[in-house]
Amino acid sequence: MNYLYLLLDLGSLSIPFIYSFHPKLQFYKHWKSLFIAIIITMCFYVPWDIIFTHYGFWGFNDAYFLKYRVFNLPIEEWLFFICIPYACVFTHYSLLYYFPNMSVSKKTTKTISYISLAILSMTLIFAYDKWYTLVNFIYAIGLILFVLKFNIKLLQEYYVTFLVMLIPFFIVNGLLTGSCIENEVVWYDNSQNLAFRIFTIPIEDMVYAFTLILTNLYLMKRIKL
Repeated sequence: MNYLYLLLDLGSLSIPFIYSFHPKLQFYKHWKSLFIAIIITMCFYVPWDIIFTHYGFWGFNDAYFLKYRVFNLPIEEWLFFICIPYACVFTHYSLLYYFPNMSVSKKTTKTISYISLAILSMTLIFAYDKWYTLVNFIYAIGLILFVLKFNIKLLQEYYVTFLVMLIPFFIVNGLLTGSCIENEVVWYDNSQNLAFRIFTIPIEDMVYAFTLILTNLYLMKRIKL
């Protein structure tokens, strides 16, 4: 089933793309800022992906993609950084359109942020030698502090909308990491992460998803100013 990864990419994109033209949502009007944000975000995440793939910190099962690679990454992996952010940003905007009060208070946002920062920092003390954990958590710490200072309103909303995004996250990322299929689409060297998984998903992937989408959202809002 060498088209599974492609189907996951396109399946994640399909409904958000179709509903982007909904007369009430009109999400297509955000395309310019969104795609600029996606390109900028890829400038960081793709080199990270290439380096980690090169050193074998993670890799891809040939049985589940079409074998076309660019800089040693499957073409489906490149599409991942377009399709998944698009779907998640669309979800964020749609939820806020229909539920405009979907947010937490500044006090709660700061409390969640400081607790998260403490957990991430303490984990790094014991896992500084694990590259996926190290890079992932350091970036998350920096990003949370940055957004907390410069756009706390975004965090007030995102802490709620991200909880909703976790539902499709567990489905898509679960399949990518081996849930309900014979082998993983994406495999990990557990010596470079905490080796703690929720179902088949490394705990680091949740932090990775959190920062990937938050980066796109923050940049998108900055570009629109």
